[in-house]
Amino acid sequence: MHSLLPEETPTGGLLGRAQYWFACFFAIGWTGVVCGGLFYQFEMWEYPCPLCIVQRMFMLLAAMGAAYIVRTALAHGVVTGRDYMTGWGLSLVAAIAGSFASWRQTMLHVLPGDKGYGSEVFGLHLYVWAWILFQASVVAVGIALAFAHATADRSVPATGPGPLRMAGMLALWFLGLVIAVNVVAVFFEEGFHWFLADDPARYQFFYDVGIMD
Repeated sequence: MHSLLPEETPTGGLLGRAQYWFACFFAIGWTGVVCGGLFYQFEMWEYPCPLCIVQRMFMLLAAMGAAYIVRTALAHGVVTGRDYMTGWGLSLVAAIAGSFASWRQTMLHVLPGDKGYGSEVFGLHLYVWAWILFQASVVAVGIALAFAHATADRSVPATGPGPLRMAGMLALWFLGLVIAVNVVAVFFEEGFHWFLADDPARYQFFYDVGIMD
């Protein structure tokens, strides 16, 4: 069993802290992006299409990879090389898959005269922004993995009270809450059906149970 050096215990390695903070930021960041999509869904009444839902799923999966690292640090105070590989590997796969999904949706609306699907943010549709963020995440996670060997088995002082633990708990609870909200939102939109309509225009669940005609 790995034992910490005395000088590692109170402060931890600088790279270890950087990895931990980046994992917190990564998890909160992607969760916040999903919240943006939920805002457009509930506030702007823009119903997400199947590809939009797929992209949200990969966003949350990418956040869960970082959350695995955070959870390990909170529980044990030490993140091993295998933990880093597991967490960032999951995030990397999710970012690559999400990048393909967002690229696919972008290509569906690339022809001249096509107005695209949904609103624009700073001149770009949400799925285009998703593609950009997924691509940026692939690079960021690659860099994190490159330094994982240098930060493995370093003490991360997140097991006691302090900003490190607070940030980690915030990231985990925020992610869990948004996952739950997203599951309910998808169920309301899809109802008791296996497939979501390509261009949804209502919350099918309320029609299935007779609340709306």
